[in-house]
Amino acid sequence: MPTTLTRIIVNRNHRQARSDLANRPGLHKTLMRLLAHPAGPTPRKTGGLLFRLEPGLDPVLLVQTADTPNLTGLPGGYGTTDTLDLTPLLTALTPHLPVRYRITAAPTAYRPTGAPPDPATGRRPRGKITPLQGQEAHAWWHRKATHAGLHLTTPPDTVSRAFPSPDRPAPFYKLTQFDGTATITNPDQLATALREGIGKGKAYGAGLLTLAPA
Repeated sequence: MPTTLTRIIVNRNHRQARSDLANRPGLHKTLMRLLAHPAGPTPRKTGGLLFRLEPGLDPVLLVQTADTPNLTGLPGGYGTTDTLDLTPLLTALTPHLPVRYRITAAPTAYRPTGAPPDPATGRRPRGKITPLQGQEAHAWWHRKATHAGLHLTTPPDTVSRAFPSPDRPAPFYKLTQFDGTATITNPDQLATALREGIGKGKAYGAGLLTLAPA
């Protein structure tokens, strides 16, 4: 099954589209309709659904799926679509290849809560998920990029992205866009990161990594 990337130029005049742009969980529900064969207890993960909203006068949604998307699942008039098979990109990954990248991610870390150890196991609770910003977010991305098979060759440009949602998910993710250049160190690890996404908040528009020639 080909991994695909669908570009949706969103129609701001469409009622459902306007609602989705202001409600990230609602947007997730709409995009789940693109999965041709949703299955299992984690259909988003099984279907490889990742997405990123590129803001602007004409907002663009980049939606990745593990199979050819069911475009008839979108409401009529939602937007114009174009789908690309990512197989050539995934098979062309080679060590030392320079690339440009973009990812909107949810940098987080577990912080100790001060709770006592569990009497039965003696282990302390894992802690509370805390959003990272500034230098901590940069360090988070450096670690994730290295694990994903990328060597960052320039400091990333970062932009904080709004997280529109009337009902904050738990935990509430703060999104940061990272842009920069890198070279490929491990094509297999990078292919996995491209297919599966990076970090938390994937159901809310985080984790989709895209590449372009440098």
